[in-house]
Amino acid sequence: MAGLSTDELQVIRDGLGAGRKPRVQFTDAAGQMAGQIGQVIQLGDPAESDEWVVVRFGRDELPFSPADLRVAPRGAVAKKVAPAPVVEEKPAGPAFVLDQPTPASATGAAGNGSQPAAKPAVGEEAASVPAPRKAVGRSAKPKPPPGLTVTLAYGEGEWTVAASQGSKALAKPYVIRPAEALRMVSLIDVPGVQEAVEHILSAERAGAEEQAARLRAELAEVEARLAELGETL
Repeated sequence: MAGLSTDELQVIRDGLGAGRKPRVQFTDAAGQMAGQIGQVIQLGDPAESDEWVVVRFGRDELPFSPADLRVAPRGAVAKKVAPAPVVEEKPAGPAFVLDQPTPASATGAAGNGSQPAAKPAVGEEAASVPAPRKAVGRSAKPKPPPGLTVTLAYGEGEWTVAASQGSKALAKPYVIRPAEALRMVSLIDVPGVQEAVEHILSAERAGAEEQAARLRAELAEVEARLAELGETL
């Protein structure tokens, strides 16, 4: 059975972003987990591992490959996994021993020249029972920590910083000064990023200088008007 498609993974990603935990069902590729129902709680980085879809089932949270999963159909109920049959070993049967012949019968046997029947080896008639096979299950893998994301953004004349870990918001966007934004960008060496920030700051500086010049002109005009009024008095 085919696993999760690219479109289905995008729907799951959108659901996680909206705070939901999409339900999935394990395919036959998951081995003994096939038919079980779980909830996707996180999508990792496909470039780091083939198993990057973190699923919660019961008390476990483990990563799986998209091929191990499919979108759970409506009304799907988790299929119970039948326990591995336990085969009890039968104890070895008692040794098969012929009754000892009486003296008379022994004499008759000797006179007839017949040999006593050979005794079977101890345990020879015990049935050969194979050892029970151990159930093969998926080994538990350590849960990878969710990724940490710090976002520096600019909009409507303000710089903001926000942080999140996985789908959990650690810090809501809060306003910082332009100088702090430029200092943060200077700590990373990414071509084009620092130039873009400096361009934004230059545009803001030019706008502030233009506004200051306009206010100074208005102030000079008001002062000249006050001087004229003072002379008339």
